[in-house]
Amino acid sequence: MNEDARYEAVRGRDARFDGEFFTAVLTTGIYCRPSCPAMTPKRENVRFFPTAAAAQGSGFRACRRCRPDAVPGSPEWNVRADAVGRAMRLIADGVVDREGVNGLASRLGYSARQVQRQLNAEVGAGPVALARAQRAHTARVLLQTTQLPVSEVAFAAGFESIRQFNDTIRAIYALTPTQLREARPKRDIAAQRRNGARGSRTATSAFGGSAQWLSASEFSSVARAGSEPRPGDAEIDPDAAQAVPVISSIEVAADQLGANGGIPLRLAFRGPYAAAELFDFLGRRAIAGVEEMLGERGERTYRRTLRLPAGAAIAEVDEQTGEGGWLECRLHLGALRDLTAGIQRLRRLFDLDADPYAVSERLGADPVLGSLVRARPGLRAPGAADAEELAVRAILGQQVTVTAGRKLGEALVAAYGQPLPQPSGGLTHLFPLPADLADNPLDALGMPESRRISLRTLGAALAGGALRLDPGVDRDEAERELLALRGIGPWTARYIRMRGLGDPDVLLVGDVAIKAAMRRNGAVDADAHAWQPWRSYAMHYLWNSPIA
Repeated sequence: MNEDARYEAVRGRDARFDGEFFTAVLTTGIYCRPSCPAMTPKRENVRFFPTAAAAQGSGFRACRRCRPDAVPGSPEWNVRADAVGRAMRLIADGVVDREGVNGLASRLGYSARQVQRQLNAEVGAGPVALARAQRAHTARVLLQTTQLPVSEVAFAAGFESIRQFNDTIRAIYALTPTQLREARPKRDIAAQRRNGARGSRTATSAFGGSAQWLSASEFSSVARAGSEPRPGDAEIDPDAAQAVPVISSIEVAADQLGANGGIPLRLAFRGPYAAAELFDFLGRRAIAGVEEMLGERGERTYRRTLRLPAGAAIAEVDEQTGEGGWLECRLHLGALRDLTAGIQRLRRLFDLDADPYAVSERLGADPVLGSLVRARPGLRAPGAADAEELAVRAILGQQVTVTAGRKLGEALVAAYGQPLPQPSGGLTHLFPLPADLADNPLDALGMPESRRISLRTLGAALAGGALRLDPGVDRDEAERELLALRGIGPWTARYIRMRGLGDPDVLLVGDVAIKAAMRRNGAVDADAHAWQPWRSYAMHYLWNSPIA
């Protein structure tokens, strides 16, 4: 897409391109999403950037009217299998904050200098700048939607020092932290007053606009009840704060997980979203203890436990979609600094960064799939909240029905999962770690010994680091390594690739249900070549095709 085409998208306020590029206006120093309702600037006054971080690095600040941070993430990073795409997925997951640039480079198999050069060339910003933008967006959200003291926001957002926090907020927003807190839109403040602790509002996302946010003052887990912004928070003395440890008051007591309102979020998506089919898919596979589906179809809530870098969490996502294009979510965190990681896990599980327009354009024109696409616009390909968990579940589901695989998963969780200190509804456990399976006889599972061996082999490979299944792994290499493990064949390896690694172009050739659906719809194997690069979505259309 050239710059003239981008400008035409801006003139047309085309929301299909929100998150795929950002528009900066030289005369105002502001960057926007393509669909911004403000007056269209003159062509000579516009610059385009592939990421928000690149716009910020050139001195532009986010538009307060269109909230460019609140758009879905770019679908390009899910499709691309090169180093840049892998790096963007890892940065979004918080790897730079947790492991630094050297940790990112090590995961990618490149030097830090090579990673820096490739990212600068492709997205206009290096890993530090991209992570800095993510931290700033997270801080803005916390400042404008919670009553946390500013010093605690700084560490919760991932900043290493108060001075770094102050400097970054000033550089990106041209405001002090307290001024940024006070700058939330008046309509949001009014909504909060009307609706109380659960008043609806919108703010920025943690990375590239991956979420919208709701106001909440009921943060018994993360904030002092009834506390107000303090004038002294505007500028924290960095020298006096150098010895500040990780703030314990932002931690949730383990036995309080799920016991309060959680952090309310709006997880944004683009285009149509077939929520009913996705919730059907998750509901049929929900493992008791780790997952539960509540309510009737159309008004369901999916709940599950999450194992995040700093602790446990519980997520709740509603089936009903918001008119502005989002899923309502509550995230109960054991540690507030897991906020970004928790959001990314959910975005992958619910396939929220997908581009349904591109999928529909390719598959909708296919003589076999066209009618299926028109019948279910916005069908998604569910991913996984935890790729290692998904890999274990894939082995449990080998050569059995979905129901039988789910029951095996429930037996595994009950026998070897980590119990929550206090259950939350039907949620009682975290899914077992790979190390918990590696040297375990797994006698509690009613399955052949050959498959127990497969589980132990997989657990040992993951626990020992011989196999990695993270957002930035090379998918081809991961598939080869999976196939080298005892008991893992092509179907299992490619199923893990599709869901665990988020590959949008996987076709499970040997899947019995897919074969039946293809025969039912008059398709042959050769037709699948025309479905690239969206064969994962083609499979879901076939899986959902009616049986006469």
